[in-house]
Amino acid sequence: MFHNSNKTPGLCLLKAVVVVSIFCGFAFVSQAASDRPNVILIMTDDQGYGDFGVKGNPLIRTPNIDAFAGQSAEMKRFYVSPVCSPTRACLMTGRYNYRTRCIDTYIGRSMMEPEETTLAEALGTAGYRTGIFGKWHLGDCYPMRASDQGFQESWVLRGGGIGQPADPIGAEGKYTDPVLFHNNEPVQTQGYCSDVYYDKALDFIKTSAQSENPFFVYLPDNCPHGPFDDVPEEEYAKYREMNLANDQFPQGKGHPLPENANQDKRARIFAMISNVDRNIGRLLEKLDQWGISENTIVIFMTDNGPNGMRYKAGMKGMKSHVHEGGIRSPFYMRWPAKLKPGASSERFAAHIDILPTLLDACDVEVPAELEVDGKSFLPLLNGEKCDSEWEDRLVVIQSHRGNTPSRYNHFAAITQDWKLVHPTGFGRESFEGAPKFELYHVKSDPLEMENVADQFPEKVTEMKSAYDAWFDDVGSTRPDNYAPPEIVIGSDPAPTTTLTRQDWRHLAGGNWGAKSLGYWITDWVQAGKYHCRVHLNPGSKSFKGSLKMTINKRTWIREVDVSQGYVDFDIWMTDVDLGASDTRIELNDGEQTFGAYQVVLTRQS
Repeated sequence: MFHNSNKTPGLCLLKAVVVVSIFCGFAFVSQAASDRPNVILIMTDDQGYGDFGVKGNPLIRTPNIDAFAGQSAEMKRFYVSPVCSPTRACLMTGRYNYRTRCIDTYIGRSMMEPEETTLAEALGTAGYRTGIFGKWHLGDCYPMRASDQGFQESWVLRGGGIGQPADPIGAEGKYTDPVLFHNNEPVQTQGYCSDVYYDKALDFIKTSAQSENPFFVYLPDNCPHGPFDDVPEEEYAKYREMNLANDQFPQGKGHPLPENANQDKRARIFAMISNVDRNIGRLLEKLDQWGISENTIVIFMTDNGPNGMRYKAGMKGMKSHVHEGGIRSPFYMRWPAKLKPGASSERFAAHIDILPTLLDACDVEVPAELEVDGKSFLPLLNGEKCDSEWEDRLVVIQSHRGNTPSRYNHFAAITQDWKLVHPTGFGRESFEGAPKFELYHVKSDPLEMENVADQFPEKVTEMKSAYDAWFDDVGSTRPDNYAPPEIVIGSDPAPTTTLTRQDWRHLAGGNWGAKSLGYWITDWVQAGKYHCRVHLNPGSKSFKGSLKMTINKRTWIREVDVSQGYVDFDIWMTDVDLGASDTRIELNDGEQTFGAYQVVLTRQS
């Protein structure tokens, strides 16, 4: 059983011209540290393709990103997943997220297999200082935390975003002055969340620039993801005075926007985006000031489509959809030392290509044993190859609810000229009846205006067969491929574990709602005394009833009557109790049985 105890990369002082770093049995070969670029990867959350002035939005204010786009090379057709965790798993590993056990965004389905090798680990073992500032969303517990997966410095929120059940108790929903986790320890910060991420990232960059080692900074901001009640007031004040109705946006081509729009919500989202834009401008200014812009790669992208039906340059769909509006992201890559401003490629690329592209740029080889699905597109941007020399391929984007992926459910299969789509809906675990495929000739119809499946049945058959081969391949990556990773309890690297509804497996058709019931898939690794603190839902002032905790067929029952919102007790785990198990906390108020909100387990001896 793999507990990831040997995966934290050390800093290598690289003095030779060529350095070989050994990691998890793979050899990463790289150039001398002084020759290699720094890397900053910025990714916003739920910001759509059209949420930029440079993409034709006449009302949003993104002057720094717009200017940055003019300084960068661009992949003009870049794909991500329709929701966030799958994109993040693909980005971090260069592999389809179905290979990584990360298949959804919550209730135990968005934890990434710790045996996966991440971009941070690959660069860290090649001598890079690595830091993450923002939203990880690939597991909150050991051994799946960002710090367990290669990031030497981490300032992150828990779960899929602020305002969700993984929030620290007492800090729920706070975008301003959020409690973040600095190298896994909670810290009360001051300021708006995006400002804090960039403050911490700039501190890390400044320190790194003074060292002998290059740096990799991952800035996955959680904005403009909801909730929207706490937004930057200065920016919001400007937007709420504007007419943001759908008829104020270009609709001359493509799919029209609906007649009505929630303008206040849109003002809040735009305010969050403008705040991020200001921080990006601040970061780029500091790179210039510190004299490190020339050999620093800066990438900007988004994780999925927009969180609402708003301007998308005529594309169809939004977040969670597999039409273009749900899975297209801008992709800008600025590297003054190697890439010409304005260079671009019309060949399509995707999130799985980021790891091989960045390792290529950093002169770090991708070992064949790693079985990366992506491909470096650096040659398309630096002039080594032209678009006509690029071999066509099939990339599949698929994400939907459920513990296990189902064939043909909510996917898009993409080639350079064609796109096969089965848009059954992200929220459905399966679909009924025979699949009804849509086919688009995206070369001539990039906005998916005409479904030509009936006109080209042979192309549908061809792409369906290619999809089938892909689905069978990714599903056979490992035995029990879609079983979630185990949360390790009682380890030396993490003697305290907080179990939240973000990472549990729900029961009886529930999810993470107030009266849901679920359990955590765990591996208890050390015997001894454990202190348990069971938190009720925020807002619950009292609870009177029974509490039952079950681990490995052992059960503890407590009659509790609490007014502080939690109950404390101790348990003893013996050697016999150790190993894989379902950890369950059930509360019964005399009328209903439901799960704990959060459970904090601390090994004391």
